[in-house]
Amino acid sequence: MPSKQVMPSTGRPLSPGAIALMLMLCVSWGFNQISVKLALPDIPPIMQGMLRSAGALPVLFIAGSLRGVKFFERDGTLGAGLLTGLLFGGEFVLIFAGLALTSASRAVVFLYTTPFFVALGSHRMLGERLRPAQWGGLALSFAGVALAIGVPQPDVDARMLLGDLMIVGGAVLWAATTVIAKATRLRFAAPEKVLGYQVATSIPILGLSAWFMGESLTRVPGPLALSLMAYQAVWVVGLTFTLWFSLVKTYSASKLSAFTFITPLFGVVASYFIMHDALSSVFGAAAVLVIAGLFVVNRPSSVAAVATDPLLNVTKT
Repeated sequence: MPSKQVMPSTGRPLSPGAIALMLMLCVSWGFNQISVKLALPDIPPIMQGMLRSAGALPVLFIAGSLRGVKFFERDGTLGAGLLTGLLFGGEFVLIFAGLALTSASRAVVFLYTTPFFVALGSHRMLGERLRPAQWGGLALSFAGVALAIGVPQPDVDARMLLGDLMIVGGAVLWAATTVIAKATRLRFAAPEKVLGYQVATSIPILGLSAWFMGESLTRVPGPLALSLMAYQAVWVVGLTFTLWFSLVKTYSASKLSAFTFITPLFGVVASYFIMHDALSSVFGAAAVLVIAGLFVVNRPSSVAAVATDPLLNVTKT
């Protein structure tokens, strides 16, 4: 009796269910920066990051335990895990503090320049060669960032520009955690364990940063703020990343990553309707350049579709 042929994940077309799930994930990730902004009246920014990590850690532990992940097994990942955790903590200090200064629409575009820095870091530290088209994509993204930050706009002041630069700094640290994860034994660890290192290490970093910045709760958070924190901790950090990695195991990471480039679009549109952010034509053009450049950088070669590492394309917020 002939054996049943199994289609490899790199060639398996996305099912309608997988497409619907990816769209749901992108909408969730695009709304995350808005949820931070909406909770700011009740919970200061860096304290939000600490509470988010503290709430996400047990969710990751439960989800990983159900999948049989051995969190405390000695597998040579401790050193790299703690290093990525330090970077992860610094990343969210910059991101959450930056969100207090800039708009959600600008933050979501600058944050998703991360693949730009991942590509550069992988080229320099991992020896991954870039095709000419990918260098062109990097140039497009850089032009978009330069346009959004460098061109004077009537609704952008020095305070907002500082917030923009902090978000870009967070994107650089996010990229650094990705490159380190690809270059060390972390690439062989379960995603829940990799995220667990980062989330656990970030809790004291964010807590100390909140104390140093003088942040405190001046009132009991209302139902909206608490529900938004639950959304960030349980849904975004605890569950959507696990769903993402489950999809990566079944389908091509390259095909899935193409969907992640619509995340900034969802974020910008949602910021316009929910936060009433002003969207100038200059910023719109900059956003298009950034997203187009990132798509070109991560687009699979037309000659051979090679499965990319999920850690390179993973989207988080």
